[in-house]
Amino acid sequence: MNKSLRGVSLIAAIMFLALLVNATFNYGFRSKGLNDDPSNRRVTDSQFNTDRGSILASNTPIAQSVAVSGNRFSTQRTYSNGALYAPVTGFYSYIYGRTGLEQSYNSQLSGQDDSQFFSRMIDEATGKNPQGATVQTTINPAVQQAASDALGGRTGAVVAYDYTTGAILGWVTSPSYDPSQLSSVDLPATQTAWQNLVGDPSNPISDRATQQIYPPGSTFKLVVASAALENGKSAASTVSSPVTLPLPNTNRVLPNAVNCGGSTSTIDHALTVSCNTAFANLGMELGADKIRAQADKFGFESPFTGDFTSATSTFPAQLDASQLAMSSIGQYDVSATPLQMAVVAGALANDGNLMQPYVVSEVRDRNLNVLTKHDPQSRGNAVSKETAASMQNMMVHVVQSGTGTATQIAGQTIGGKTGTAENLPGASDYSWFAGFDKEHHVALSVFLANPNQAGSATGNATVAAKRVFQAVQS
Repeated sequence: MNKSLRGVSLIAAIMFLALLVNATFNYGFRSKGLNDDPSNRRVTDSQFNTDRGSILASNTPIAQSVAVSGNRFSTQRTYSNGALYAPVTGFYSYIYGRTGLEQSYNSQLSGQDDSQFFSRMIDEATGKNPQGATVQTTINPAVQQAASDALGGRTGAVVAYDYTTGAILGWVTSPSYDPSQLSSVDLPATQTAWQNLVGDPSNPISDRATQQIYPPGSTFKLVVASAALENGKSAASTVSSPVTLPLPNTNRVLPNAVNCGGSTSTIDHALTVSCNTAFANLGMELGADKIRAQADKFGFESPFTGDFTSATSTFPAQLDASQLAMSSIGQYDVSATPLQMAVVAGALANDGNLMQPYVVSEVRDRNLNVLTKHDPQSRGNAVSKETAASMQNMMVHVVQSGTGTATQIAGQTIGGKTGTAENLPGASDYSWFAGFDKEHHVALSVFLANPNQAGSATGNATVAAKRVFQAVQS
């Protein structure tokens, strides 16, 4: 009898121990994941009725919770100038979950992060309503507005950042949408708004700045020129630049959109006037492996991660000679986000050092105590200081006397590279500009899917870039 009781007691003890271990594990290791899971409706119901923290651009709330009454919810998420900041904030929806900073900083904004444990305990003990933390972004409202104005309603994107730290100053996509439509406590209206957004052929909910990749056109020549300099050539090295170039093993001929100035050209001059045949020949001379290795050092083939995650920019594998020639001018299957091309320009302007892009500088609790603070991080040297210095000079020549003269600003050292990329047959070519303002430590990329889109401002990406540079200086 005693033996049986001991056996039952032992089994019961083991079961209680298992329950304790399971509860401890779930609380200690799974609670954050469960709280952050948008499909967890119990958590969603709770969080949707809490005082969610604000997201700030400078001192202005661009996302905040306001009190409401008359339905099952006590608060509603609102977005000031929502369409302008949508790619940064994302949306916070009861039905459709979260995107952007609303997702990546959900635990802090909802007050459930480990760093807020003691604050939660104090609130519970004193009977205060839980309150989320404030997320401070690096966005400069003047730069953000100038970038939006520069797009002029045209389909495209702008990314501008401080290349010495990685802090993103402007992050704009067009067309855009108002996240408030999806955060409404009127759930039927939210569903209607969602259906309208996903059914819109202009795809306003898409973030073209960091989540979409496009052929970068001649802005990719910055990568090819960098590879050449890193592999023993100089800005004064010459390369064949015929008027047209028969592509190997094809019946196609690559033309030049400009007069390259003769049958040969220096790399400096070829970049200044954007000579296609020169860079196609240079790429075939270097070989795909050297160009791919250089692209990888700039961030291709690996997404930018941290407080957001970008799409992956790519340089194609298994290229034949003609495909390599086209890839060397940013065509064929080369694809990049506007963020990626801004980073290429920024790394060159920063003496070769590539800084990790970020958009959140710090997170503060309700008492303004700093919970987390971002420290700038380097991803390593994309090129040597010597190569970077030479590339900076060549990019300045592009703006001074080449294809980027529309970006000139009196008294400022502006460098960059223009780009025109072929689109689908019958569609407008893409227009690009990637460059830097040396005095203000800002690099940017402008992408226009349709530069002369009807009903909007005219002008290519260089004109738009100048407006953003001017906003940085004001």
